[in-house]
Amino acid sequence: MAYPTVDKPYGLKPINLIGGQVFAGSTRMYNITYAYATDIFYGDFVALVRGNLERISVTDGTAGTLVGIFLGCTYTDPTTKQKRFSQYWPASTAAGDALAYICDDPDTVFQAAVCSATTAIASGARAMIGQNLKCLNNTGNLNTGNSLNALQASSTSPGTTSSFPIRVIGVVPETAVSLGTATYSSISTADVTCSALPFALPVGTDVGSLASNGQYIPSGSFVVSAASAGATTFSLNQAPLVAFAASATLVFTQYPELLVKLNFGQHEYYAATATA
Repeated sequence: MAYPTVDKPYGLKPINLIGGQVFAGSTRMYNITYAYATDIFYGDFVALVRGNLERISVTDGTAGTLVGIFLGCTYTDPTTKQKRFSQYWPASTAAGDALAYICDDPDTVFQAAVCSATTAIASGARAMIGQNLKCLNNTGNLNTGNSLNALQASSTSPGTTSSFPIRVIGVVPETAVSLGTATYSSISTADVTCSALPFALPVGTDVGSLASNGQYIPSGSFVVSAASAGATTFSLNQAPLVAFAASATLVFTQYPELLVKLNFGQHEYYAATATA
């Protein structure tokens, strides 16, 4: 089992910039509307509306509206009259000086968890690198102030829709989970028959095989519908790049986290049409 275990999503977490540039923690500060009535959590998507910042629900994509990711805020507490620095924006706070810290660089690389639905951890795969993904919009955690937004595990072949908000640029090997192996029997297009699976396969599970010399052969495919432990069949998003050899050992790896960036055209800095 990988360490640490990823048991829930946490929004988008900035890691670095494309090209290997270091993320230095630089943010831009935008105003939050007085008494804005929606909670905004650390790691949530945000947009500019008439010069003020608002949380935005991102699922299939919202071309040209995203300004970045929310990383906390500061405001004067209307009760104590003291300046506060908060992990999240509490809805309806009557503060006229509220400012949000926004990671607004369009080239930022983020780390995010992959879920099949709401907060159920699923898997990414190496075959998703270079593809586009949808997102799952979840209400954040009031106790921690953190977002619960997630990447949606792909069940399509492959994710090339240009309006999807996220482009996958890598997997996170540090939290990968080796689920186990099975013996290959046969394949019909992308439906694989094998020996009894040793572990349940979440949507998005990376599938490969072992060559006769022991080398790992990536299939370039991933699981598109969950399979329970003990099942003898599962479905791939598309036929493998390299055909499985007879009686080959199939290798299953879960990547609960991926490295991603906001897709081109989703970020309003990269969209010619301005916000109203």
